[in-house]
Amino acid sequence: MSLIVWKEQFSVGVPSIDHEHQELIESINSLNSVAHDGGNYEEVSAALDEIYTQISSHFALEERIMRTANYDAYSEHKEDHEDLLDELRDIMDRVDYDGSYDEQRLGQELEAWFTTHFSTHDARLHRRFGH
Repeated sequence: MSLIVWKEQFSVGVPSIDHEHQELIESINSLNSVAHDGGNYEEVSAALDEIYTQISSHFALEERIMRTANYDAYSEHKEDHEDLLDELRDIMDRVDYDGSYDEQRLGQELEAWFTTHFSTHDARLHRRFGH
């Protein structure tokens, strides 16, 4: 069961970045499948850890590109990254605390974030630098 479906509006116009973003969405959908199919706490927690690691690594790369280039919108872009990481940590904390996982809420929050972030911050960054 897909939580998020890749949409053309997510594209930043750089094939390698679009591919990485698609992989992130696939990982999130895999998490959702595990949880939806009755996955236990350990499976859901491991999937969330993997997603967090994958997203953190992707963000670190983008932030390095921005710092190296003295990107004028670095602070705003990084803040948006931090907001998503905070949301993911909150989800991870809820799972750790009581095993709860709200797939509908997660799907809505992440799709809204991806739609906004990919089409604004990432599109501007990658069109400007071609990475």
